[in-house]
Amino acid sequence: MWPFKRKENRAETAAVAVAPTMADLILAIMQSGGSTRDKAMQIPTISGSIDLIANIVAATPLGLYRDEGGKAVAITDDPRVFLLNDDTGDTLNANEFWRAMIRDYYLGKGGYAYIDRSDFGEFRSVHYIDESNISILKNTDPIFKDFNIAVNGVSYYPHNFLKILRNTKDGAEGIPITQENSQLIESMYLTLVLESHMAARGGNKRGFLQAEKRLEQGQINDLRTKFQSMYSNADKEPFVVLNQGLSFKEISDTAVEMQLNENKKTNAVELAKLFHVSPEALSGKSGADVVEGLAKMAAIPLMTVIQCALNRDMLRESEKHAEHPLYWAFDTKELLKGDMKTRFDAYKVALESNFMQIDEVRYQEDLAPLGLSWIRLGLQDVLYDPKTKRIYTPNTGQVSVMGEQTLNPPQKPPTETAHKAEGGD
Repeated sequence: MWPFKRKENRAETAAVAVAPTMADLILAIMQSGGSTRDKAMQIPTISGSIDLIANIVAATPLGLYRDEGGKAVAITDDPRVFLLNDDTGDTLNANEFWRAMIRDYYLGKGGYAYIDRSDFGEFRSVHYIDESNISILKNTDPIFKDFNIAVNGVSYYPHNFLKILRNTKDGAEGIPITQENSQLIESMYLTLVLESHMAARGGNKRGFLQAEKRLEQGQINDLRTKFQSMYSNADKEPFVVLNQGLSFKEISDTAVEMQLNENKKTNAVELAKLFHVSPEALSGKSGADVVEGLAKMAAIPLMTVIQCALNRDMLRESEKHAEHPLYWAFDTKELLKGDMKTRFDAYKVALESNFMQIDEVRYQEDLAPLGLSWIRLGLQDVLYDPKTKRIYTPNTGQVSVMGEQTLNPPQKPPTETAHKAEGGD
């Protein structure tokens, strides 16, 4: 007789899930159809970054100004201001218009809008055009470049369009971010597809069932089927009843799963860098430093691109070259309020060091000049007017001319000796 008695209550185990395999990856690749742009917008880091930037740009007021010798005069009654801030005159309002233009700026050949003018050159409306409907008809001369813009086969001159172009080399079309970073975007997209495929097949939750008593093969097969059905959502019951001393033990992720998770995190950070958006901003944090960084690194550079495009396409030639030319500018004061203390501290240093004058500071802040031309020659005690060459000392009220006698010298009190000489007591 065999000397050892078999224990009937030994623990038995049964696997209930399968780790991702090369077959899963191949299947995910086969199922990854669609354009690169569509793939990019399914990646949360990309769609979230574009939305953050578009939110800021679309919500920032856009102004038309006249430069009158260093004085910025806002023009509020021009119809173009209303078109670009409120109602485009098309089916899209201004907020929707800029959002659409910015998406095409990053993911297409550029943001294009048709400028509708009257026979007298008056601006009446701006019409957003999906960049997929745009074709560029270019010449082949690398120096004297020329092009027309075709919309569904109809050719137009370039000056009929507002063009917001990313990394353009010819002023006709830009380079989408999906083209410059196709491998990174494709890798991130395939990771998401693989995760979705694994979830449809039961997810990546892995483990084993442990029983206090030996199970028959039929019982093992039945448990395995029920668990697979539950994780594949094929069964209406969202749970499996475990009896007879059964328990589920989850095991750690496999090397493949851990590598997928690590790649996902790394790629998300790299994608955010493409838009100059911090992970903190994408996570929803709204601290002053986060908002300021997002504005300075991502939104304001794009605003500069838009301003240059507007100055080229939304101004008449007479307005560009007038004695007091017009220009477009976003009003970023509210956007950078968190940085106001830094700006004002810099202005203080510039004023005290005579690097700037008060009206130059006011010009930087889009404020009307005060007509003051005093230059500080000391700390809060001497002012100098370079136009009249007069020196004013606020503490004494003394006014003098550089190199000349004091105009109103202060009266000194008589000394004790002089007082006695005059017959004083």
